[in-house]
Amino acid sequence: MLASINATVVIAILVVVVALVFDFTNGFHDAANSIATVVSTRVLSPRYAVIWAAIFNFVAFAIFGTRVAKTIGGDLVRIDLIQENMRLYVLCCALLGAIIWNLITWYLGLPTSSSHALIGGYGGAAIAAYRGFGGLLKPEGWIKTLVFIVASPVIGFVMGFAIMVAVYWIFHRWTPAQVDKTFRRGQLLSAAAYSLGHGGNDAQKTMGIITAVLATAGIFNLHMGDKGSLPGIPIYVVLLAHAAIALGTLSGGWRIVHTMGSKITKLRPVGGFCAETAGAITLFGATAAGIPVSTTHTITGAIAGVGSTTRLSAVKWRVAGRIVWAWVLTIPAAAIFAAISFFIFELILKLIR
Repeated sequence: MLASINATVVIAILVVVVALVFDFTNGFHDAANSIATVVSTRVLSPRYAVIWAAIFNFVAFAIFGTRVAKTIGGDLVRIDLIQENMRLYVLCCALLGAIIWNLITWYLGLPTSSSHALIGGYGGAAIAAYRGFGGLLKPEGWIKTLVFIVASPVIGFVMGFAIMVAVYWIFHRWTPAQVDKTFRRGQLLSAAAYSLGHGGNDAQKTMGIITAVLATAGIFNLHMGDKGSLPGIPIYVVLLAHAAIALGTLSGGWRIVHTMGSKITKLRPVGGFCAETAGAITLFGATAAGIPVSTTHTITGAIAGVGSTTRLSAVKWRVAGRIVWAWVLTIPAAAIFAAISFFIFELILKLIR
């Protein structure tokens, strides 16, 4: 009995480590979300930009609650329906599926959503373990998540367009030099705000998985509630998740920075300020509502919205189309990688036994 308990604890710790690795890859994969505009407009050098973003990614824990974490950990999958001895493997494979997709899209320079990769991975691993869908997936969690795959870039686009138009109207009597100088300073604030939103929404997704792992293993007297609901998120889990995503942001992610900062549209400091502000407002609202949105989708929509105020041809729609295809593929691709990972784990366990 003691050996079984110890084995469960060891597996749980390993899964938590994998979760933190995912959070780290989330940080460097999504670093572009926070710093692409501030780097492309040359307000900050890449080195100082990632430090600036990492700081605000970390301190977001003091501002936002844990509603998003509860959506990810308890409102997507009824993990209580999966065999008890398989639950930790499901959570581990969910993370592996997301990590594999993150690394592939990072290598290709595509700004896809780490959030939706994690969601897809969780669903794919759970379906593989359960051998079906019936009653396993919780519709309410999936509906709001899938709706915001479309809604978040649209909201970002509209907000970016509206803020840019408002800025043009308010500052139309200023000289270009005055506008440039003012918004170079303003971009420091908008980048900080966006990094807060990024840390607040994205770090919570890993918190939800880590808490589910600890609760499934019964560590620290945490246990899943009725119908797989998540218990309260411990403060040490909050700090670990934010630290991992901040360290990941510090490591960069320059391939995606290049795509986000220059390939979609050419930005000046005023445009960067408007895009980041639009993205931050969208993320703040979604995080307060407990909706796990894609920070990547949000800022991409905002950048396109800002670019469209000049003329629609200012946005490189071919690049944007390539990004959208990657968005569409993210959930099913991560789900497939997670399911394959689970079947490999299952085969290894059968061979060991």
